[in-house]
This record gives sequence, C-alpha cells and structure tokens, in this order.
Amino acid sequence: MIGSIVMALLAAYVMLFRPIGELDGGAHIMLGAVILALCIWIFKPFKLTYAIGGLVLALAGLVVGLQPTVIFSGFTQTALWTLVPAFFFGYTLQKTELGKRVAMGVIRLCRPSYLSIIFAWVPIGILLSILTPATTVRIAIMLPIAVQCCEIFKLEKGSRGNSLILLTAFAMALIPGSGWLTGVIWGPFIQGQMYSAGIIVTFEDWLSVLLVPVIIATILLVAGGLLFLKPEDAISKENFEAVKSQPLKKMSRAEIVSATILILVFILSLTYSMHGLSTAIVCIAAMIAFFVFGVLETKDFNSAANWNLVIFIAMAFSLGPIFNVTGISDWLSGIVVPALSPVAGNPWIFVFSVMAFMFLWSLVDVAMFLPTISIMAPILPGIYEAYNINPLVWIAIFILAGSAFFLAYQNMWAVMSRSIAEDRAWTHKHQRTYGILYFTACMVAMFIAIPMWISQGLF
Repeated sequence: MIGSIVMALLAAYVMLFRPIGELDGGAHIMLGAVILALCIWIFKPFKLTYAIGGLVLALAGLVVGLQPTVIFSGFTQTALWTLVPAFFFGYTLQKTELGKRVAMGVIRLCRPSYLSIIFAWVPIGILLSILTPATTVRIAIMLPIAVQCCEIFKLEKGSRGNSLILLTAFAMALIPGSGWLTGVIWGPFIQGQMYSAGIIVTFEDWLSVLLVPVIIATILLVAGGLLFLKPEDAISKENFEAVKSQPLKKMSRAEIVSATILILVFILSLTYSMHGLSTAIVCIAAMIAFFVFGVLETKDFNSAANWNLVIFIAMAFSLGPIFNVTGISDWLSGIVVPALSPVAGNPWIFVFSVMAFMFLWSLVDVAMFLPTISIMAPILPGIYEAYNINPLVWIAIFILAGSAFFLAYQNMWAVMSRSIAEDRAWTHKHQRTYGILYFTACMVAMFIAIPMWISQGLF
C-alpha cells in the first residue's frame, strides 16, 4: 500500500507541477499516466488488473490529444498476434491432457533415484516449451505432477528432498524455454517492444544470443540444486514404482492432432530463413487449425485467451510510439545513456554490472519485468548509437534477470507454484538458496556468453 501511495503522489506531482523542462504539458500528463500504470502493474492497488493499467494509458493519451493510431498501435503489431495464439496452445495442452502425457511419459523412463527424477524435469520443461510459450500452463501441468510424486514418495513436508523436486519442476517450467523466441511468453512481448523501437528481432536472433547461456544456466542450476539441497534420504524403489504405474489413457485423436500442429509451429519458426513465413503467420494458422480439426470448439474461444493480459501487453507495446511522439524517449535517453558511461566501454564490466543491477531491480518490478522492458526498449537505439551495444544483449539480460526468484513475492510463477503445492510447498529458506544458485548460474554463464557475443559483433 505504501508503494502505491508513493507512486500515486509522484504521478500527481508530475501532472500538476510539470517539473521537467524538456517536456510540455501533454508529455507530463502522459508521464504521470505511465507512473500510475506502473503502480497498478507492480502493486495492484484495490486489486486492479493489468488491463486497467493499460486503460489508464489509453485514457491519458486521448485526453492529451494523441492520435488513436499511436495510442493503440500495440494492437496492430504482429508480435501481439503471436502472443494470442500462444494462449490457445497452452489451453489445448491442458484440455487434451497432452501436457500431462508428455510429463508422465518422461518420468516413466526414470530410475528410482533423486538424480534421475531431478534430471527428468529438464526434458519435460524443454518439450512443453516447444509445444507452448505459456509458462503459466507449464507450471499448471508440471507442479501438480511434482506434488503427486512427493506424496507418493512419502517425502517429509519441508524436507530438502521435497523442496528440491518442486523447485526443479518450477525452474524447468520457467528457464529452458527462454532459449528460443517461442519458448517463453516474453518472446512475443520483447519482439513487439523492439519493433516499436525500430529493432527487428527474429527467431534466429533470439536463438543466437540466448540459447547457449540458458543451456549453461540450466545445467548449473540443476547440478547446484542436487549439491546444495541434497535430500536427507533416498527414494524407495517401491514408492518410485507407484509413480510410474500411474495409469495413462490411450492417446486420443485430439492429442495426436495437437502434438502434430504444435511441433510444426516450432519447426516452421526455427526454419524461417527457408520459407519466409513470420512467427505470427505460423501461430495464427495453427490456432485456426485447432478449430478446423475439432480440437477446440467455439465455446473455447473465450476460455483459452487471457484477454486481460492481452490488453495489458497491447498497451505496453504502445509505450514506445507514445514515448517517441511526446518526447519522453529523448528525455529518458538523456538520463540513462550518460548513466551507463562508466561501464559501457568494456563488455565484461557492462554485462556483469548491469546483470547484477537487474537482478536486484527484479525485487522491485514484480510484474514479470514487463514494465522495465517497456520503458527501456525505446531507449536501446540511443544506447546502441552511443556505445555500440547491440539491443540483443539487453534481451538476454532482461530474460535471465526477469526469471529471478530470491524471495516469495518476487516471481509470479513461483507464487503460483507455491499456491498449487499448498502445504507441501518448498520452504522460504530453500527458495532463497535455489534463487541464489540461479543467480550464480547466470553469472557463470556470462563467462561463455560474453566472448560469444563479442565474436558475433554485438559489442
């Protein structure tokens, strides 16, 4: 509540007293509206939704006389129409139970040991990331299975073994898919924000800058979890066999059709340079195919998509054009670009210092890091012009830091996972340990990523 009051008062001060000489009255009103939107997105006062923050921006833009084509430009971006089908992909995985089949199929291949079950979450996370970029859906599929495993294994609540299984399932639902553009919900969002700033980000661009550090961070995190959250007792073979014997229905036609369509989406996204079809075209075609082949029905249309999040993201996409028209981008660039001067001259110093700052900043921006990305994206061309730091480097920093989970409130998917696990959830102490392990894994990954980025000409 205190944070909401402070931000609301700051917004009122900016609107009424217009303290920034470089901005006119309309720009001050828009800046105040941005602060109010950030307040809603981060603190959710009065339980206001993400969409309400977006509508605050729309109302302010109309009041100051901005063109509707600027205010609502986010709704016309192809990145948004990559995001909307993504919700349908996730819904399909849940409706057909294809996601559960994938997860249980991998677990059935495991041996009765913590090492085997922990490493099983990695391919499960990867396979589900290929099928849908919706992290929320992956959490909804993987965490109940992880909880079921802990219960059948008869693990003590609050034990390291219990926490390790749940934390690994959560992390593997979140992290591996970050390596490619369609593997995480941030992909279409960042692609749209970059496009608004005049930067084109393709599937191949994303893959080239993020796949290697994500692989390294994933491996180190899983290994670190086994080392620093080493379970107290071994899993009994009898209890493990009880998990593997869980019944699975015969694969249905809907599952086969869904798997075929979703795998084709990933392959076509990966081979863009060969056929020239954008990710948006591929995703929309796949969404239509679900209805044509009867996997989804008309009644599923409103159930599948999170329209609250769609409005929020569309209006966040509009921030770039709004900032440019009102002059806010130039004003922000005049602050941020000089502030980076002490670290921008050396790639190593720049990456490690900015990465550390962003991990700390994630304690403040708990709205999936989307407000931070929205504000920074319009400034990235100025940073590139001043220091020759390619915006692709920033994508990697945003994604890795945005997944941080040091504290319970910090990561919405961690909160969701704890809610699913209920009284069997991991302890706060174990989450802090695992969160520090993730931070360390990301920093170590930079020792490989920075030379790779330098060789790619990103600095």
